[in-house]
Amino acid sequence: MLKDALFKITLSDHQECIIKATLELNKNNEIFIGHFPGQPILPGACMLQIVKEVLESTFNIPFRLKKADHIKFLTLIDPGIHNILQLTLSYSSTDNNNVYVIANLIAQKDICFKFRGSFIAL
Repeated sequence: MLKDALFKITLSDHQECIIKATLELNKNNEIFIGHFPGQPILPGACMLQIVKEVLESTFNIPFRLKKADHIKFLTLIDPGIHNILQLTLSYSSTDNNNVYVIANLIAQKDICFKFRGSFIAL
């Protein structure tokens, strides 16, 4: 949904239940026109969607958010200033196609978004 339009994965490394991805935001994406005019920031819902889509891209299967135990938005992401992001995602498989995920989205050295929760493979 957002991959390739809002962001692209420029580098990805998947080892031992950890995914590390370098992402490049498209600062010209139309989402930034409305969020917010004159002062664009990456919407929080998009940050969560990025986690989901990187997970899907890594496993090549669709996922649906099942439960968000913890979501924290710590720093605004201005695509004109921070268009390169680092995503670190660790996961563990649970029962019934559930995957428990802990993710951090980082701009430069600042953690901007923290997530803990589960997705279900569809």
